[in-house]
Amino acid sequence: MVSGILLALDDKFFKPDDLLGDETTTDGQLIYDAIQRRLKASNVGPDAKRDKLMSEFSIIRTSARLNEVDAKLGKTPLKFYTEFLKKNVFDNIKYRSSSEDFIGRFYGEFMRYSGGDGQTLGIVLTPRHICDLFCDLLNIQTTDIVLDPCCGTAGFLVAAMHHMLEKAGADQNKRKNIKKKQLHGFELQSNMFAIAATNMILRDDGNSNIKCEDFLRQNPAQVQLKGATVGMMNPPYSQGTKSDPSQYELSFVEHLLDSLTEGARAAVIVPQSSMTGKTKDEQTFKENILKHHTLEGVITCNTDTFYGVGTNPVIAIFTAHEPHPEDKVYKFIDFRDDGYEVRAHIGLVEGDSAKDKRQHLLDVWFGRTEAASKFCVESTVKAEDEWLHSFFYFNDEIPADADFEKAIGDYLTFEFSMIMQNREYLFGQGGEENAEP
Repeated sequence: MVSGILLALDDKFFKPDDLLGDETTTDGQLIYDAIQRRLKASNVGPDAKRDKLMSEFSIIRTSARLNEVDAKLGKTPLKFYTEFLKKNVFDNIKYRSSSEDFIGRFYGEFMRYSGGDGQTLGIVLTPRHICDLFCDLLNIQTTDIVLDPCCGTAGFLVAAMHHMLEKAGADQNKRKNIKKKQLHGFELQSNMFAIAATNMILRDDGNSNIKCEDFLRQNPAQVQLKGATVGMMNPPYSQGTKSDPSQYELSFVEHLLDSLTEGARAAVIVPQSSMTGKTKDEQTFKENILKHHTLEGVITCNTDTFYGVGTNPVIAIFTAHEPHPEDKVYKFIDFRDDGYEVRAHIGLVEGDSAKDKRQHLLDVWFGRTEAASKFCVESTVKAEDEWLHSFFYFNDEIPADADFEKAIGDYLTFEFSMIMQNREYLFGQGGEENAEP
């Protein structure tokens, strides 16, 4: 509903004052018509795609509760929401000059308070600072073609567009090509697809090259025709099982890499457990990835990156279609102390040191400065290794009692998180048929 109203507000013929609560031409019908005009003005096509989008917005037109005048409000809820969004969001937010995924933030808040947070579907929305970090780690350029195969609310595509447009400057041809031809995505969930498409359309990406399709069912050779030189992905979490190994995070990673052009750069954010490859299927995915692609390194993230979800994430970076050299040295970085901290009643916020720590990470990643092994370990890697800093790092300092207590606490937190994600087989508890003998 929020994304639909924002689209209507972006239609030059639509005025909130026209919402009169009429029972014949309802407020919802007026908003729905404005959405339809806005999509046609943006040349969103083909018709089947536009129809799919409009079906997601149909509740605006069909909901009696939204279209009836509320006695307390003195207007319909739809008019109240429209006026509120116009005043507090639409008139004050510069969509076209920001990498912030505003609609995604709405979605996340609604899900958090409704109790339907999408976790049963493995949906974990990516924070803005991670989206921006991806762009920097991949050194995104104006000539890149970006693919996000699990785009959610389009956070990565919004960030990529912002970074590319900044580098394009006043070159209108470059800016037009970036918006119309260089940003591609897939999203399986129809409601998320509508949000993602709206996000891009509001930034003048009229074609909105996002498809409401299952990425895993796409032929990599066909997707490769898009010419993507950059891949960004936050796949569904904890959906893979022995009976359906295609849903493992590493399955998505392999499919993404296979779908990119030769030499393309890719970054994915996945749970730490994905990098251990404890099941036979996950081990096979790791072997296949190294056989055909190169792992450049893995960055262990702040455990609160997805605050409230209980996932300990890492960022893995790859080069597509270049087989992994056995003797090449790669970087494994511990970036858990990233300067972001949790504050009561607010959530994860940027601390005073976050910008400096981010710059240090980038300097180390690109070889502009050296770092102690506590922060970065450089090593060769094999498929059977755990692709984590903690696997390669050796700490020869004698731990204090506080260090011991913290390690036990971290382990228990990790174990609980994995059990909640149905990965108890990592600890020899249940589901042992999934574990490698």
